[in-house]
Amino acid sequence: MHESSAAASPGLLGSAKALLIRDLRLLWRRRGDALQPALFALLVIVLFALALGSETKILATVAPGVLWVAALLSGLLALDTLFRGDAEDGSLEQWMLAPVPLSWLVLMRTLIHWATTALPLLVFAPLLAELMHLPHEQLPVLMASLVLGTPLLSLLGAVVAALTVGMRRSGILVALLALPLYVPVLVFGAGSVAASAQGLDVTGALLLLGAGLVLALVLAPLAAAAAIRIALS
Repeated sequence: MHESSAAASPGLLGSAKALLIRDLRLLWRRRGDALQPALFALLVIVLFALALGSETKILATVAPGVLWVAALLSGLLALDTLFRGDAEDGSLEQWMLAPVPLSWLVLMRTLIHWATTALPLLVFAPLLAELMHLPHEQLPVLMASLVLGTPLLSLLGAVVAALTVGMRRSGILVALLALPLYVPVLVFGAGSVAASAQGLDVTGALLLLGAGLVLALVLAPLAAAAAIRIALS
């Protein structure tokens, strides 16, 4: 039993490494397209800051919602392309024939999607929060909510992208299907920071985000893999 586990582990790790290297090479070739979600999120935040001008109290009040909406929209912008390129060049059929579970490859692709859309926003979140005049004591809660919530958005989005992978020009449909799933994450994420500003306990909201992330890590890749099989059958 130990030998079979050891033999299976390199297969999972090797497939994840190969997929990561392939996706990074494709992203490097299309650097402009890869940067679009992060630049879009930055543009949204800067426009809000410019529109509200010197109203620092208003900026501080709306900062959590603006940062969360920017993160949500940046992920949504690239959601339609999550599996579409692989469906067009036949890679998804190869995924289904691979000696590793399809759900594992879906999970790896989703994590790469999160790293290219949400991770840059997380890195610059303290600077953007300063631009929006967010009080410093609220920054740890904002960062915790983004760390828990943005991967959850990507996992939920992967299920929607898998459901529509066989359709042409499904960009608007993807948004319509994904937004209802995103709303609870947005409410708990931005709401935790708002509760922190009012001096309330934010543990419950963060725990709910964490529980949702754990469930999505287990169930979302399985659901997305099943959807891909149905779409390609």
